[in-house]
Amino acid sequence: MSIWWSLHLRREAASVPLARRFLLGTMESAGVDPDISFDLSLALSEACANAVEHGGERRSADDLLAPGDCDPWDAWDSWSEQSGTASGQYWVTAYLDGEMCRIEVADSGPGFPARRVLRTAEQSHAHQPPAHQPQQLPPLSAEDGRGLCLIEQLADHVHFANRPGRGAVVSFDKVLKWREGALLMVS
Repeated sequence: MSIWWSLHLRREAASVPLARRFLLGTMESAGVDPDISFDLSLALSEACANAVEHGGERRSADDLLAPGDCDPWDAWDSWSEQSGTASGQYWVTAYLDGEMCRIEVADSGPGFPARRVLRTAEQSHAHQPPAHQPQQLPPLSAEDGRGLCLIEQLADHVHFANRPGRGAVVSFDKVLKWREGALLMVS
């Protein structure tokens, strides 16, 4: 059994619960164990909140290209908030394939700091799981900064990547468990 969907969402706070509900509905219909569904929905919420908060850069109306001056796929990059002054979208894609769920959240912001991308890239090239390294969490008084660490704890594998000049992508996956009697269990 395979299920795939993709959403193009505005960078607005209301889009976060929409993406989470879409994922939860898909997983419930497929028969995924509620604990796994909860972990993935929380990780998705953190990734979406990060895209809403940091996923665009301020642009002037003069910076937007005229239709015909760019590749057709670049049209998504110019979709902006009603004011026309900010990059106003992000993308969520989910794949339930076999016994794995992979989720990707992409935005058009400045990208992840080089340190996070390099650390994750080094870990993903290793043939064995990385040795546990203490996370550098923000101070307890900080109001934000824990979302990416939370995604790393909730998912089995996480990858942070920058698309030069086009934003950031966080992808994460988790092995699925199924409810007893699930109608769409993997065969």
